Amino acid sequence: MIAMEDIRVELGGNLVLDGVSASFDGPGVSAIIGPSGCGKSTMLRTILGLVPIARGRVLVDGETLPEGNALLRMRRRFGYVIQSGGLFPHLTGGANVLLPARHAGMARGAARSRLDDLASLVRLGGDELGRYPGELSGGQRQRVALMRALMLEPEALLLDEPLGALDPEIRVGLQEDLAGIFSKTGARVLLVTHDLAEAAFLAADDALLLREGTVEQRGPMRELVREPRTGFAREFVEAQLGRSRELVGLGARA
Repeated sequence: MIAMEDIRVELGGNLVLDGVSASFDGPGVSAIIGPSGCGKSTMLRTILGLVPIARGRVLVDGETLPEGNALLRMRRRFGYVIQSGGLFPHLTGGANVLLPARHAGMARGAARSRLDDLASLVRLGGDELGRYPGELSGGQRQRVALMRALMLEPEALLLDEPLGALDPEIRVGLQEDLAGIFSKTGARVLLVTHDLAEAAFLAADDALLLREGTVEQRGPMRELVREPRTGFAREFVEAQLGRSRELVGLGARA
């Protein structure tokens, strides 16, 4: 269970999160949505203890986020993927995936076995894992980044616009693969996206809409599309409705 209690975060003199409270319990997928600059990425970074908190606290299984080495150990319970993938360019795809195992002291045989299992899960072959990130396509790099995030069998997977930089046709295919991966891992998934259709596809049951560092609305995607509770929520939905047949269908079944 992950909980944020009255979180206030200030970065560079700017208020980024302002009294955010939200909890995420058990397996499932939650989408954190909203326009650029609303604090979506900062929410994930706050959960990981990567940004200072001016007020409030983050709890994992009822325990306040620790500091120092205890925080580093806590982070091993999370998998984290950023938009660019964050792969080290001087390491092959396979070496990138194996990094968490090396730092955690996992036995070499167990790590290689886990690597093979993950390659099958994300549908990557040995040829791709033997290449460097600059030799891979955008979709392949994100699959490698996802493998690395899953290496230590995390209890929670935090994805920050993982498909945002990909071409539309590649993005659609990866969305379908992600849905299957989420169901197989059983991890709690927090997915940051500004794309309402992507959120509807991957996290239909739980969407959290942010506005200027505050929670504007939370609930099933169907409820957000059909019954936006504020003017901002209505404008955010209507701005994307015309571009997505999935969302139009969701609204039409009201």
